[in-house]
Amino acid sequence: MNLPNLITLLRMALIPIFVAVYVIPGQPTYLIAAALFGVAGLTDWLDGYLARRLGQTTRLGAFLDPVADKLIVVTALLLLVGHHANLWLTLPATVIVGREIVISALREWMAEMNRRGVVAVSWLGKVKTTMQIIALLVLLAHPPDLDAPLVQFGYVLLYAAALMTLWSMAVYLRAAWPALRDSMDEP
Repeated sequence: MNLPNLITLLRMALIPIFVAVYVIPGQPTYLIAAALFGVAGLTDWLDGYLARRLGQTTRLGAFLDPVADKLIVVTALLLLVGHHANLWLTLPATVIVGREIVISALREWMAEMNRRGVVAVSWLGKVKTTMQIIALLVLLAHPPDLDAPLVQFGYVLLYAAALMTLWSMAVYLRAAWPALRDSMDEP
């Protein structure tokens, strides 16, 4: 257990606090919940930076970091879908969560075939994640008023993130296709 892994665990520990704060009714809790989500987003960057900088990359960290990322993003999406309760938010949320499930399964399969590097995180995935975090921050910080310009901006960013999600999934699937095709011929 090292500092980067402890920071990742802190991010995971923030999730129930973030949920509890978000579900308390009233405007001030939106901002506090968004701030907690923002702290979680910063710890995502910080734990990776420290692991590389301090030479403390571990298998545990490589496992925990994406799990923590997916847990906080999916939790935020579920909260927003429940709170906004409309098709316009449900569609991109479904695309984002679906992609995460597909890519997680693909990474697991590729690891079993000893070809994990084929589906390593790319610059596109990092841009997609950044866009998702900004969209979720904006939406978490405001009540679900579709007439509010910042909420509309959050929706636009979330749709852009969903499109990037599909694009990055296509890139990963295309890179993995030769290995997947070869594995279909195995008994």
